[in-house]
Amino acid sequence: MQAIVFEEFGGPDVLHVKEIAEPHAGPGEIRVAVKAAGVNPMDYKIRHGWMGQVFATSLPAVPGQEIAGVVDEIGAGVTDVAVGDDVLGWSTTGAYAQYALAETVVRKPASLGWAEAAALPVAGETAARVLDELALREGETLLLHGAAGAVGSVAAQLATARGAIVIGTASPANHEYVRSLGAIPVTYGDGLVERVSSVAPQGVDAVFDAAGMGALPDSIELRGGTTDRIVTIADQAAAELGVPFSAGVSGGAVAGRKHAGLAENARLAAEGALRLRIAGTYPLAEAAQAQQTSEEGHARGKLVIMP
Repeated sequence: MQAIVFEEFGGPDVLHVKEIAEPHAGPGEIRVAVKAAGVNPMDYKIRHGWMGQVFATSLPAVPGQEIAGVVDEIGAGVTDVAVGDDVLGWSTTGAYAQYALAETVVRKPASLGWAEAAALPVAGETAARVLDELALREGETLLLHGAAGAVGSVAAQLATARGAIVIGTASPANHEYVRSLGAIPVTYGDGLVERVSSVAPQGVDAVFDAAGMGALPDSIELRGGTTDRIVTIADQAAAELGVPFSAGVSGGAVAGRKHAGLAENARLAAEGALRLRIAGTYPLAEAAQAQQTSEEGHARGKLVIMP
């Protein structure tokens, strides 16, 4: 099969198309003929070799976690899906490929497009996980950095659904989109503390940094000097500032929660109650360009590879 492979760590140029052996489903696994693969910031960070302490990466490697496609092979013990089912979920062998193995998937609603389906797993799980870590409650004010991005846009919608007030940082070009998600947009960068304080004079109760653009010091100031109830998924300087970095964990109980959450998010997205913006789609051969666009940090929504 064709897959995107990197055999050394480095920039986007280390990614290339290669013919590799097809994987086959073992016990508890399914094989998916991939229709769409989500592109995430974690992909380029792993490619650079920056995440070795969190995710051990053996080279050569196929990037990507999120898949949407058709089940074409089932391993022993799998009973919840059948060959021919349309599914979405997490790949265990790399998503940028014609075929991928998976253990945690849900059926794709017929009305949900392939690109939108591939955009859901990581963004939905990450957004819900961090909001739970922050213990966000109805009536509280959340400062959300990167509100126009893939994770941020889902987090804005989930937080407002919980009854929270959301202040979302974004570039001026994305303010209308952030407003459409139910959040109050503010421009990131110098003067952020003053801009946030002007729309939330009562202060902010929690901070979710989905951007990693150096806003943690301002966030601490806006929280009154404490790092309590601040979580980042993107700023590598978090440890120096005493801010928790949320990367998720694995395990049976976690897999169960991910499965249930993904099924619910897929239902909401199919019904139009959870909006997903696709910033761009790329053929498999242009995966390097997709990751470069992701790394530049200005994509308005989710980037998706369509093998």
